[in-house]
Amino acid sequence: MQPLAQPVSNLIDAFSRLPGIGPKSASRLAYFLLRADSEISLNLATALIEMKEKTVFCTICHNIADRQPCANCEDPQRDGSIICVVEEPLDVQAIERTGAFRGLYHVLHGSISPVEGIGPDDLKIRELLKRVQASEQEGAVSVKELLLATNPNLEGEATAMYISRLFKPLGLRVTRLARGLPTGGDLEYADESTLSNALSGRMEM
Repeated sequence: MQPLAQPVSNLIDAFSRLPGIGPKSASRLAYFLLRADSEISLNLATALIEMKEKTVFCTICHNIADRQPCANCEDPQRDGSIICVVEEPLDVQAIERTGAFRGLYHVLHGSISPVEGIGPDDLKIRELLKRVQASEQEGAVSVKELLLATNPNLEGEATAMYISRLFKPLGLRVTRLARGLPTGGDLEYADESTLSNALSGRMEM
């Protein structure tokens, strides 16, 4: 069998490294770009380069941003007394689409998973604690509530319980999204109506 041209083989290999992309899907994507107008490939390459060069993680909430601090954190119209704690940046987008939450966010960048060797120190929990403590300083908006919006699976529940036990002694109200979300599901795939109901029906931890 005639070997693939090396540049095509390299592209298929690169696509295969992406989550959810198997060898067949990687080959289809590579051959699509090979046959497509060169402008499509150039736009894709430019978008990838700009994403790496022009995006940062907000130093306050750790969400993806294009400036410091991010638009949410510097928005005076948002309620600084409540912080919604999520696992990943995509979860912020999911909640924002509902239009039902006007507080601030904190992105953990993962969840506690002993099986994968991920513990509390591997997440942005220490940064959340510092953020809450800093809010008690004079002139700052004091944080009154943590809304735990980790995914409704084993890892998400373990993470929520850990944060609840850590922050409740500080006198904060700690709530959890209501059970409108399916157990074992991921927040980013929930529809706007389900998320809105979960936000409004959040429960005390």
